[in-house]
Amino acid sequence: MCLIAGGIGEVRERLIRMALAGKHRGPDSFGVWTDGGVLKSNDFSRLGEVPDGKIGILQCRLAMTGSKTFTQPFVNELALVHNGEIYNHIQIRNFLEGRGVSFESDVDTEVILRLIEFLKERGLSFPHSVKEAMRWLEGDYAVAFSDGERIYLFRDPVGIRPLYFSPNGFFASEKKVLWAIGERAIPVEPGELVVLGEGIRRARLFSLECLKGKTLSGESVLKGLENVLDYAVKLRSSQRTGILFSGGLDSTLIAYLASRHSDVVLYTAGTEDSPDLEWARKVSDHFGWELRERVFDLDDVEEAIKKVIFAIEEPNPMNLAIGIPLYFATGLAKRDGVKVLLSGQGADELFGGYAKYIERPELMWEDLLNIAERNLARDDKIAMLNEVEGRFPFLSLPVVGIALRTPGELKIAGGERKVILRRLALRLGVPEWIANREKKAMQYGSRAQKLLEKLAKREGLSLREFAEKLFRETFPNAF
Repeated sequence: MCLIAGGIGEVRERLIRMALAGKHRGPDSFGVWTDGGVLKSNDFSRLGEVPDGKIGILQCRLAMTGSKTFTQPFVNELALVHNGEIYNHIQIRNFLEGRGVSFESDVDTEVILRLIEFLKERGLSFPHSVKEAMRWLEGDYAVAFSDGERIYLFRDPVGIRPLYFSPNGFFASEKKVLWAIGERAIPVEPGELVVLGEGIRRARLFSLECLKGKTLSGESVLKGLENVLDYAVKLRSSQRTGILFSGGLDSTLIAYLASRHSDVVLYTAGTEDSPDLEWARKVSDHFGWELRERVFDLDDVEEAIKKVIFAIEEPNPMNLAIGIPLYFATGLAKRDGVKVLLSGQGADELFGGYAKYIERPELMWEDLLNIAERNLARDDKIAMLNEVEGRFPFLSLPVVGIALRTPGELKIAGGERKVILRRLALRLGVPEWIANREKKAMQYGSRAQKLLEKLAKREGLSLREFAEKLFRETFPNAF
């Protein structure tokens, strides 16, 4: 996980300012490429040595495993930086090596670069090379590369990793990095290619619509879902896998499947009397899983609130309330040295978890298309503030594909929501009292909403007014 940023024009001073503004995403090392040269270092005091140029890209890296030495940008015929993970990079590497492609490293970023170069050499244009690469890549990614004249930006089809550009030809992983150089931030849409240089060009290369197909039968859904979700969890797990855990259906499924492949440690946060804490204790005790708790109170929330506003970059009261327990849980993981947490994010939008879907099931599709900016950007930025990477197995493209072909009655039936996930849980051996627990949103289950309302009331403000006040204080120059 990291910061990626860059732009076109007089870039040197702006690259330095962007690196400093986004260093929290990648404190271990940095790398900068401009058309005037390359600088890589784990000493941020050397940013003053960034080469002059008319075009440039950079990465500030958080080392997830092994050495903290730098690897990006990768520079060959193209210069490329990447934020995220490619989970099938070994298979792609083996394919390319079998066709004569040489590699300088064992990291997934180089696989993206070599794949695009390989496809380009087969006669495809850059846009078509990127479109074809998206069909190959299984993962969570935001990518920027340059041919020396233009900068090309693209995101994974779900939009798991954030990426923004400005009308004046700059880009960054977070809005605040663009605000720091006086630029407005526009999201790169999931599955979209944005080309910076001689204006802005945008093209949607991959739509989730293409994953729709013939509706599956009930048994096919159940078997298929177990297989693809289990594989998605396995790909995203490590030797000791952290789980963001509430004791609810989604996080229990993720924890159960992860426990097949590794030791798991669960992270939860809430007030001492919160339902999420109570349920997390009950469920973890039942399965014998290690549970790490961060109990917070009004003083803790008051101390953390500006940090959460800084992370989420918006005055949205709901995201603020969700962000509080997420901030505390990821902070606890950081203290434990756990750098990756799996989350059940996406299950509600895919399988009918919200009450509003009972009357309006079409909102599931709308919410899935908007999940990148509504939910994922928030979760990514808060986790990165604590130097932790969030991973989302439910949003693996094979899982999304199964969900989009699942019959409506296996999502919502007679007022019951997430029918197929409850059946899957029971099939796996999860007790009925866990599988049938009613959903409680994180902001309420953790009691964060209640504490935020107390803080707002103390200042004579509504929660929305309170959030807007904090936002203006934190980002006086936001666009």
